[in-house]
Amino acid sequence: MARISPLHSQDRAAWQPLWDAYLAFYESSLPDAVTSDVFARLVAGESLHGAVAWGDDGKALGLVHWLFHPSTWSTADYCYLEDLYVSPAARGLGVGRELIAHVTEAAAAAGAEKVYWLTHDTNVTAQRLYDRVARRTGFIHFEQSLD
Repeated sequence: MARISPLHSQDRAAWQPLWDAYLAFYESSLPDAVTSDVFARLVAGESLHGAVAWGDDGKALGLVHWLFHPSTWSTADYCYLEDLYVSPAARGLGVGRELIAHVTEAAAAAGAEKVYWLTHDTNVTAQRLYDRVARRTGFIHFEQSLD
């Protein structure tokens, strides 16, 4: 069982390789300035929230980031689990489930109505876990870039 703790400024060196691997998994990259800004906002814990799963040996096993937002379909906020990543060595050990549970507990404590997230349709490994802890909604994601 992993120990889950909120991100702190001293966690940057442990968080960064997980973040980089997560971006690489999705064949993405971000400018260093964006990553630094994201980490600062995660540590501040005001609009973005983050946590790390730690192994018994003190190594970071996974990360999770989430945010709350109002909804037009509810008087309570929704919680969007934006990023979830578990290192390949820790997969299958329940770390992903524990990170999701951490966010679910935070959402319940904040009075949110639900937690939701997206994944790529090719990420079948993660979908096996998600099918056990949540329900598929059938919605398809669309977006427009504004740059």
